[in-house]
Amino acid sequence: MPQHPTATSHQPLIGASESPAEFTIKAIGLGVVFGILFGAANAYLGLRAGLTVSTSIPVAVMTVAMFKLLQRLGQDNSILEANLAQTTGSASSSLASGVIFTLPALFMWGVPPDLLQMVLLALCGGLLGVLFMVPLRQFLIVREHGNLPYPEGTACAEVLKASQGGAGQAKNVFYGIAAGALFKTLTSWLRVIPGDVSTPVPLLKKGAVGFDLSAALFGVGYILGPRVASIMVGGGLLAAL
Repeated sequence: MPQHPTATSHQPLIGASESPAEFTIKAIGLGVVFGILFGAANAYLGLRAGLTVSTSIPVAVMTVAMFKLLQRLGQDNSILEANLAQTTGSASSSLASGVIFTLPALFMWGVPPDLLQMVLLALCGGLLGVLFMVPLRQFLIVREHGNLPYPEGTACAEVLKASQGGAGQAKNVFYGIAAGALFKTLTSWLRVIPGDVSTPVPLLKKGAVGFDLSAALFGVGYILGPRVASIMVGGGLLAAL
């Protein structure tokens, strides 16, 4: 189980004395490409199904793969470049969620915005979110480091660090991806393993307790740890009552 260091004991991966490349055309360009692809997909999914998914981890994995390919072609890169490309690409999904769940109301009111207005509204919303995060960073990121697990951010960091830690660590990441894909194939496509398991509750009429067998949920539970995962399960049980 991953241990979260406290803010005082945490040592950053890149020290203050180091200055590797970070804000480069390569990182921004790759992030923009991933942002367009995943932002469009998330917008379509949200309008179609009424919900969106976070794309940080898939973008992190694809960023690692692309940077490994560029490295084989003779292009040096740093983990800070990979982090910038990943955050740029995944930010579009969050922005798409904000757009598709608010702007449709204008169409329902009979005030359809044009393309320029939608772009400006999305741009202002994104900038506003960044500005609000600036004063909160010291408390939520620095002071609460180790207390707040940030499971998705932790997973992205592990993917990026594994890509810099040698072939052995990087292989473990892709082994995990392969295992998750195989599990998803067996449960959802081939249906060799049931995707969910439920058992009736004797004292409750039509009552049942069920479990969703999802590789993604297993991974999130591993990152969160038993304490936070138990709290989430307890909240779900209370909501069901």
